[in-house]
Amino acid sequence: MKNSNSASVGGGIGRYFQAKNLKADLPSSIVVFLVALPLCLGIALASGAPLFAGLLTGIIGGVVVGAISGSQLSVSGPAAGLTTIVLASITSLGDYQTFLMAVVLAGVFQLLLGVIKAGTIGNYFPSSVIEGMLAGIGILLIMKQLPHALGVDSDFFGDESFFQKDGENTFSALGNAMQHFTLGAIAISVLSVLILVFWPKFKKLAVVPAPLVVVILGIFGAILFNGSAGALKESQMVKIPVVNSASEFFGLFMLPNFSAIFDPKVLTVALTIGVVASLETLLSLEAVDKIDPLKRVSPTNRELLAQGVGNITSGMLGGLPMTAVIVRSSANVNAGGRTKISAITHGMLLLLSLLFIPSLINMIPLSCLAAILLVTGYKLARISLFKHMYRKGWDQFIPFVVTVAGVVGIDLLKGVGIGMAVSIFYLLRTNMRNPFFYRVQEEGNKKNIRIKLAEEVSFLNKASIQVLLSKIPDETNVIIDGANSRYIDPDVLEAIYNYKHNAYTKGIIVTLENIKKSYSIPKLNTKIIDQH
Repeated sequence: MKNSNSASVGGGIGRYFQAKNLKADLPSSIVVFLVALPLCLGIALASGAPLFAGLLTGIIGGVVVGAISGSQLSVSGPAAGLTTIVLASITSLGDYQTFLMAVVLAGVFQLLLGVIKAGTIGNYFPSSVIEGMLAGIGILLIMKQLPHALGVDSDFFGDESFFQKDGENTFSALGNAMQHFTLGAIAISVLSVLILVFWPKFKKLAVVPAPLVVVILGIFGAILFNGSAGALKESQMVKIPVVNSASEFFGLFMLPNFSAIFDPKVLTVALTIGVVASLETLLSLEAVDKIDPLKRVSPTNRELLAQGVGNITSGMLGGLPMTAVIVRSSANVNAGGRTKISAITHGMLLLLSLLFIPSLINMIPLSCLAAILLVTGYKLARISLFKHMYRKGWDQFIPFVVTVAGVVGIDLLKGVGIGMAVSIFYLLRTNMRNPFFYRVQEEGNKKNIRIKLAEEVSFLNKASIQVLLSKIPDETNVIIDGANSRYIDPDVLEAIYNYKHNAYTKGIIVTLENIKKSYSIPKLNTKIIDQH
């Protein structure tokens, strides 16, 4: 993650409307729109929220966040990484309007993070835990979308937790779902998965986004199965409101329940959404900057401000929480997008689709949206990721696996907490092992031991230093050298001086070299860049 937040995008607003930029941005916005439309609907479906809310969030993420953000290529909208949190939160808070209050407060929290310049917050979460969190979300996404892919009419997965309130668990509920499938839905979802996997492998075909192909074939599939034994029911199709007038359109919006603003449950959900959404945004932003052909650096603090405004707006109107999303952002880059006009235009296209083609959208089977989310879940929890983390060593692999198990088996917040605890354990163990190195020299019957302390010696190193000193044999000359040390913790200094004072009783002569009586905490020698 970057500490510098200067967006090297130069020039005024006119640069966005240069012919060379519009020539790239407008076609790119169409590609991003075609990718975003099924994802907005699918994520709303997975979150247990109205499908209209998914489209509304995509519109706000494109138009509002796109206009404020300093990133030229990042695209915001409803995120797969928040589905389990949203589903659990709506259930625990009791109604959707109370949940909207939590979304608004999450946006306020993100605004505060931006104001206090906390754009480097992602640096304080180990990558093993973040990867584990995303992999766990991917596994949950797969398990919770399987009923829709199978065409299960009843809701076997109303609870995102592994152990559900009805006495079922995820595996037993999945077994029940297998007994209530619809052949048409299975055929559509299987074909959709195959298209999503193999379509991008053909370069000439890949100019048309695979999710768009899936949606079109899903519509034709539903028509084909109509009137047969595999016919899809109305409950197995997308259902968004058909707007016939301005009053009907504005009637779709939903205000949050302001009376719940101080509810501890609402505040907890808001904090959870704020932290996870901010982390996912910052990670996505970093990934997009890496693949930006112009190698521009996006301002992270400004992005937090933009996301905060976006989530406040979304919560006030009835939408879902949003983040910067790597799937849509990478589609934007690959389609040749150059400036934020692409993201803004994609949001406007989502709005136009809601206003003018809702009947066409309602012809999309839920099973093909589920297929898109199944593939998205696999990308988050792909087998190669587990192999990669294993090759990085046990200190990375174990926190990763523990986080995955915690997120899947308990819940997201506790899973991340357990993963952080395990990661901290390995960090402390590594810290305690590297406070010094020593060399033993023998002169006749006398041994000389030189102990060279590390650059930073913290209180965490005290125990290992004391163990080493306690094992030094009698009648030994000991030199403790602090020439390399910029900082030695007072507790460690006290242990060293106490050892020197008491060592003579064992015939041990202790010499201290380049060790001061006290040390001040070293200051960072970095140039601070204004992060706007």
